[in-house]
Amino acid sequence: MLYDITLAIDYDYAATSDRSRTLMRLLPCDLPGEQRVIARRLGILPRPDERREGEDFFGNATTAAVWHQPISNLRLTLALRVERLARIEGADLSPLLAELPGAVADLADLGPASPHHFTGASARVPAVPAIAAFARKVVSPGMTARQAIEVLGRALHKAMRFDSAATSVETGPEEAFAQKSGVCQDFAHVMIAGLRAVGIPAGYVSGFLRTLPPPGQPRLEGADAMHAWVRAWAGPVMGWIEFDPTNNQHAGEDYVVVARGRDYGDVAPVMGAMRTAGGQETRHAVDMIPVLEKSGAA
Repeated sequence: MLYDITLAIDYDYAATSDRSRTLMRLLPCDLPGEQRVIARRLGILPRPDERREGEDFFGNATTAAVWHQPISNLRLTLALRVERLARIEGADLSPLLAELPGAVADLADLGPASPHHFTGASARVPAVPAIAAFARKVVSPGMTARQAIEVLGRALHKAMRFDSAATSVETGPEEAFAQKSGVCQDFAHVMIAGLRAVGIPAGYVSGFLRTLPPPGQPRLEGADAMHAWVRAWAGPVMGWIEFDPTNNQHAGEDYVVVARGRDYGDVAPVMGAMRTAGGQETRHAVDMIPVLEKSGAA
């Protein structure tokens, strides 16, 4: 499926900021067998005095911007054309859940995609006993790894409620799980904590979710802004699979990946430092439209 994606993020500061520095992870990359980036453009206003493109440890594209003069607002605009490739779900070739830790231990690879980086607690996903107990209740060692991933994702979708006002970007998985509500970031963090608790390496994916669903299908939660879902390792044969607990489904053709990491801290779309006073206001607008729909052919 071919998509045109636009994103606009506006920040208005109560007082002008001094010596602002911002790191952005907004530009998707080619992922062999998964997606192909045909065009991408990131606009930054006011224009930064310094701009540097790079790549982080996990292979995510980064854009660093620095302003030497005070600024009172910031506008980021993104325009993309991305082809998301269909992934055919075949037979379940994942090992039994009880055997998965041994499969991880047998791997000597420590590259960015190695499951070793995704097994223990991370900065934004600590070990949470209540989430671990929930995960151990709904999955069993006799399940395959893929079955366990799907069962836990569906159980969390049923147990939690999507509520855009229930949490903030700083909310941890313990609080979100205790109140059984949150946004896609919270659903993802809670599922990651649960998967790691039962021995499944798991990480965080940020990206875009199709804004307009196919005819006759309900609109998906989280489509008004950048979305988040989960990436879990299902053994050496199946490798990594992605599941969206917010919408209770595998991440397929309706999803475009922007960044992957251990948790939100590794993939935050915009983060930085500034010296200012007072608060700020932020506005987001996202559109992800199939090219055929735009042309009226579908």
